[in-house]
Amino acid sequence: MNPLLADNHLHTRADLQAAVRDLFRLLKSHFSPGAARVHLGDTAALYDNHAAELEGFARPLWGLAPLAAGGGAFDDWELYRRGLTNGCDPQQPEYWGTPRDRDQRLVEMAAIGLALAIAPAEIWEPLDRRARDNVTRWLNTINQLELVDSNWLFFRVLVNVGLAHVGAVHDEAAMHAALDRLEQFYLGDGWYSDGLTTQRDYYIPFAFHYYGLIYARLAAPRDPDRAQRFRERATLFAQQFVHWFAADGAALPFGRSLTYRFAQGSFWGALAFADVEALPWGVIKGLALRHLRWWSQQPIFTADGLLSIGYAYPNLNIAEQYNSPGSPYWALKFFLPLALPESHPFWQAEELPLPDLPPIQHQPHASMIFYRDQGSRHVVALASGQHEPWIRHAGEKYAKFAYSTAFGFSVPIGRRGLTQAAADSMLALSDDGETYRVRERPIEASYEHGALRSIWRPLPGVEVETWLIPDPPWHIRVHRLHTDRPLWSAEGGFALDRTGDDPIARSGVEQAGAGVAFAQYPAGGSGLRDLFGRRVGRVLRVDPNTNLLHPRTVLPTLIDEHPPGEYWLACAVLAEPEAADWAKHWERPPTLPEWLNDHQGLG
Repeated sequence: MNPLLADNHLHTRADLQAAVRDLFRLLKSHFSPGAARVHLGDTAALYDNHAAELEGFARPLWGLAPLAAGGGAFDDWELYRRGLTNGCDPQQPEYWGTPRDRDQRLVEMAAIGLALAIAPAEIWEPLDRRARDNVTRWLNTINQLELVDSNWLFFRVLVNVGLAHVGAVHDEAAMHAALDRLEQFYLGDGWYSDGLTTQRDYYIPFAFHYYGLIYARLAAPRDPDRAQRFRERATLFAQQFVHWFAADGAALPFGRSLTYRFAQGSFWGALAFADVEALPWGVIKGLALRHLRWWSQQPIFTADGLLSIGYAYPNLNIAEQYNSPGSPYWALKFFLPLALPESHPFWQAEELPLPDLPPIQHQPHASMIFYRDQGSRHVVALASGQHEPWIRHAGEKYAKFAYSTAFGFSVPIGRRGLTQAAADSMLALSDDGETYRVRERPIEASYEHGALRSIWRPLPGVEVETWLIPDPPWHIRVHRLHTDRPLWSAEGGFALDRTGDDPIARSGVEQAGAGVAFAQYPAGGSGLRDLFGRRVGRVLRVDPNTNLLHPRTVLPTLIDEHPPGEYWLACAVLAEPEAADWAKHWERPPTLPEWLNDHQGLG
C-alpha cells in the first residue's frame, strides 16, 4: 500500500475525510509566499507555468470544498483565502493573469466555483470587499471568452452557480447559453459526445455527468426541469458504466487523461451528491470505495508524496500534452460525497458487490463490446470506432482491439522495431521490416453478428477489414488484409507483467512456435493461437515503461510476411490474471463462428 494511505482502510466517511487531508498535507510546502501558486514539478504542459501553478492551487479544492461542506476539519483555509486574494489581484506579483480565449485558467475556475457554492464560509465570507470584487471580476471573464466547444462549457456553468450562491455579480444568460449548447451533445441512453468528436471516454462520467449532477443539486429550485433531465440521464448511464469496473474495483484503462486516476470513480459519488439512486446505494458505495482502495494499492506517488503523472506508476510516456505536475489532482473529484452528512443513505449503506451482470454487453454509443467472468478481476472491452487524432498516443488510447482492467494497454516509445512499438492488442504492419503502423483511425465501423467490424488503412495501398468477436473468456480476431506491397505483420495479445523474470526467481514460462505464443508469470497468463496455424509465435520483451499498469512486460505475438495480395488472418486471444484459470482455458480455444464462412476465401 502507498505510505501516504498506509493506515487508512478507506471504508468510512471519516476514512475519506482523513484521505483528503493526507493528500493535501504534502502539498502545503509547495505553496508560494503569497499562496496563489503551487509549484509541483518542472515538466511542461501546453500552457504557461503560471497557469500550471494555478492548477496546483485549484485542483485540491475538488476534495477540500466537499470536506468543508460536510463539516470536515481542515486547518489551512487561510492559505486558500490568501491565495485567492493574491491570485485575482492584478496589482499583486502572484496574479494569475488575465484569462484569454480557450485558456487553461478557465478550466481551473470550475473548482473555485464549486468552493463558492458549497463552502462559502471558508473561501468567500472572510474576504474583504476589495478581494471579493477582484475575485468576482476575474471569474466573470469566463462569460466573455471563447471556451472549447465541449465539456468546458460546464466550467462557465459552475462559475456562475458559485457566484450566484454568494450573491456576487454573474451572468445568467451566459450560463444558460452554455447549458443549452451542452444539450446538443446529448446522444441518448445516458451518453454525450464531448464536442463534435467520436470520443466516448471518462469525460462522459467525470465531466458531463459529474458537473450535471452538481448542477442538479445546486440549481434544482431555479431550473427543475433541467435538473431532472440530468438525474434521469445519469441513471441511464449508470446501467452501462457499471460494466467498466472489475470486481476488485479496477476501472477499464481507456482513452485520455488517465493520470486523473480515481476521478474514474467520481461518477458514483456524484450520484450520491445529487440523491440519485441509479443502483442500490450499497452497490454504488461498493463501486466507489473498492475503486479508491484499488488505487491505494498502486505506487502512484512520487518519492516526496505527490501524485505523479502516470497511471499505475509514475510514467510521463502516457501523458497528454496538457498534463502538468498539478494535473493529477483532478483525482480529488472523487471526494464529492464528503459534502453529504453521515446520515445520507450512501454513507449508511453496507457495501455490496457488483450486481449480476451479463457476460457480454454491447455498448453502441462507445462502439464497444464488454465481456467478463462473473467475479473476475478481468474485464475486457473490444473496441472499434473511436479516434481522436490530436491526443498523444491516440491510436493506443482509443483504437486498440481490446482493453483490459487487469493487463492495461501499452504505448510506444518509437516505431522502429516491435519492442519499441509495443503493439499489444493490435495488428502492426510494416513495409520495411522496421517501422510499424497500427489501426489509428477506422474508416468504417459497425456492429454485425454480435461482433465489431472495422475498415482501416495504415499505409497507402494497404487496407484491413477487421472483426472482433467475443467468446468469453477468449476473443477472436479476424482480418482481411489487402496490400499492394510486401508487408511484415505482427499481432500482439495482452501485455503481461513479467515480474519474476530475473536470474533468482525465474518464475516465468514462455512458449512460442508455429501458430502459438504464450507466457505465464505470477501475474497470470497471456497468449494467442493462430486459428489457421500459419503465423509464427514470439514472446517479446517490449521496452520498459510502455504499459500503463506494469513497468516491465512480455507480449505474446504472432508474426508473418505477406507478398502483395489478399490474406485472411485469424487468432484467438486469452489472458487471465489467475494462472490456474488461464491454464484451464488455454487448452480449449474457440473456433470461428459459422457466419464468417460466408466470406469467400476465408481459411
